[in-house]
Amino acid sequence: MEGKVKLSVLIGSMMVLLALSALAGLNYRQILTITIFSTVISSIILFWSIRIPIAMLGVFLLLSFGLIDVPSLIKFANIDVVLFLVATMIIVGFLEERHFFGYLMNLIVAKFGSDARRLIRILMLISGIFSALVGTISSALFMTVSILSIARYYKLNPVPYVVMSVFASNIGSSATVMGNPVGVLIALKSGLTFNDFIRWATPISLLSLILCIEVCLRVFKKEIEQLDKSIKLKAEDREVGGGLEITSRELMESGIVFFGTVIGLALYSPLENLLGLKKNSLLLGVVLSMAGLALLIERGRVREIIEHRVEWADMVFFIMLFASVGALEYVGITEVVAEALSHVPGGEVTVLITLIAMTGILSAFLDNVLAVATIAPIVEAFGNVGFKENLLWWGVLFAGTYFGNLTLIGSTANIVAMGILEKRGIQTISFKGWIKYGSLITLLTITLAIVLLILQAPLM
Repeated sequence: MEGKVKLSVLIGSMMVLLALSALAGLNYRQILTITIFSTVISSIILFWSIRIPIAMLGVFLLLSFGLIDVPSLIKFANIDVVLFLVATMIIVGFLEERHFFGYLMNLIVAKFGSDARRLIRILMLISGIFSALVGTISSALFMTVSILSIARYYKLNPVPYVVMSVFASNIGSSATVMGNPVGVLIALKSGLTFNDFIRWATPISLLSLILCIEVCLRVFKKEIEQLDKSIKLKAEDREVGGGLEITSRELMESGIVFFGTVIGLALYSPLENLLGLKKNSLLLGVVLSMAGLALLIERGRVREIIEHRVEWADMVFFIMLFASVGALEYVGITEVVAEALSHVPGGEVTVLITLIAMTGILSAFLDNVLAVATIAPIVEAFGNVGFKENLLWWGVLFAGTYFGNLTLIGSTANIVAMGILEKRGIQTISFKGWIKYGSLITLLTITLAIVLLILQAPLM
């Protein structure tokens, strides 16, 4: 019965879309493209477990009707983004297996764990910073496990503390190019560098993170008071992380890979200029070199790490997805949308807010990579007609990351963290319960980001 309802919803929405496309004056090829694309997206939403075959069939239809050709498919597949993500997953997998992050967490908790409010602030700051440095999914993984250790030691329900950590991870992921896959996508599409992110995204991300922390301290006041009481009852100094062991050699090797990645990404743009390389050559080169170094260190387990640490199914999905989105640009739909929105009263501010709303809604109920990939060609089209493209890119970045806090499925980090709790037999938060907290965090942080972007718009 549930499948029949989903199918009815899908057919009904496609009929409405067909009528709207015809009324908008789109030509036959554009109507057919948007129908196929929207059918694929809607099917993915309704039947998430079979999203990869759905995406593949969508690309087949686009090719069969001549709505995209093979050279364009290869161009729009964003292989550079996929390679960046593969290399990053190898690096993070290497560091996780060596307990590098857990080791750092033990040190931090031992130093700052004597006061509940201070501990929560530190944990959320760490969540945001780690998310910016190694990605929101990795941050959610090791922070959730660390918080479980803390909650188990103090005999508390870990769910509210995990939720706070995930909120911080999603916001912090907007600070750097490698914090979130959407950051990678935007950097490679727009040509924005690591230093551009540090200049424009990091300050807003940091202020939004501070706002998120202070709001959480009030919203979860009861849970924090419970933690404070437990801390005072167990004031003895003890490692809550379970005493993770890491040898001095492993620590040195992990540190070289971690800091080599961070420093390399910070310096890649000036190095490109110095060496006369094309833009973003070293953005990809840095992570590939550090992934290669990690595999060289673990040379006896190269195949195992590549097979088990890289999410190959997601990579295939992204390739199919990017190609499908490219078809919208191939037949001129993105230019039509950009042209229509460019005449909306209010100019760039209205366009900025509209794109943020579109990206945010898609991110909250589908996937932020899918949302940004869909909106990206529209942003590029606005740049072609004289709008401040960088302003719009930053708006899309913050929408794609901050709206991940709105719903339980709004971010992969949310799903990963709750999945860990479920595997441990811990009752997680409901969809409605998540929105109760997530809507407040999302509204406040995205409003702050919009205000700060508008204030800085004349400088872009």
